[in-house]
Amino acid sequence: MENSPALVDRFGRTVDYIRLSVTDRCDFRCVYCMAEDMTFVPRAEVLTLEELYRVGAAFAALGVKKIRLTGGEPLVRHNVMHLVEQLGAIESLRELVITTNGSQLDRYAEPLRAAGVRRINISLDSLDPDKFRRITRTGDLKQVLTGIDAARAAGFERIKINAVIMKGRNEEEILDLVDFALERGLDISFIEEMPLGLIDDHDRALTFCSSDEVREVISTRYQLTATTEQTGGPSRYWAVTGSDNRVGFISPHSHNFCHLCNRVRVTVEGRLLLCLGNEHSMDLRALLRDPAVDDAALQQAIITAMDLKPEKHHFDLDAETDIVRFMNTTGG
Repeated sequence: MENSPALVDRFGRTVDYIRLSVTDRCDFRCVYCMAEDMTFVPRAEVLTLEELYRVGAAFAALGVKKIRLTGGEPLVRHNVMHLVEQLGAIESLRELVITTNGSQLDRYAEPLRAAGVRRINISLDSLDPDKFRRITRTGDLKQVLTGIDAARAAGFERIKINAVIMKGRNEEEILDLVDFALERGLDISFIEEMPLGLIDDHDRALTFCSSDEVREVISTRYQLTATTEQTGGPSRYWAVTGSDNRVGFISPHSHNFCHLCNRVRVTVEGRLLLCLGNEHSMDLRALLRDPAVDDAALQQAIITAMDLKPEKHHFDLDAETDIVRFMNTTGG
């Protein structure tokens, strides 16, 4: 389908990027992502690897150039490399990328790179083992740092650290995290916490740390210059004087980027989610499991779903969230 129509929503935005959740399970329980005692999607309701590939191939046939594999933690999905290899072989795809907590990279960094993954994002919110454990509840910092070293050795084109800064938790580590990234030739993005899922670990309004606040701290040590560089995602990048690496900011609250949105998500149970901060969606699982629905019909359903994409989200840290799904189900 070389001349297939681009995926364009009602507001003229072209969708060329899909975030594909391969599992809602994770070996961490990060306080901003999950409840401590989670109930996961029953396995029968989770898309199979074959169904996930079919979704990825359908979007690629419709002009999507970038697929990001997410979770939960994508690398805990049994036999996930089979899916990575299949997606990596799609000729029209410009980028296959992955977001991970880093815990499994010591095993998977080289196979991922060999399968065609070009860039990788690694979550890292603290360089202090005790704080890291408190934020992740179960994580081992040493294991993640070993994974980061493995990713560097594997030769990815770019590696980016993702950090969520929370007041009272890790805001004093902003400069340490930037130092860590730049010393190792990595990019780093700071992400404002998103109000998804009902959590009881902390009050999001009280722990919220804006991108402007983070940037002000970084500017005490580094000279930052705004750039127009983009990688197809929501990060807005700043160049660091004296370095080839970048500092990015993902600011869903303080600097809404909805007007530039070029992406959709497929959740672990097969919901085509048109917006992270809204519930507008289409059930792709039902289509995938209907023998009467061929690839052409699946693609047409995806085209039709673009009309469901809302203009913007309405995150409000001071209001009780009505988005009860957690980030691990949403797909990053």
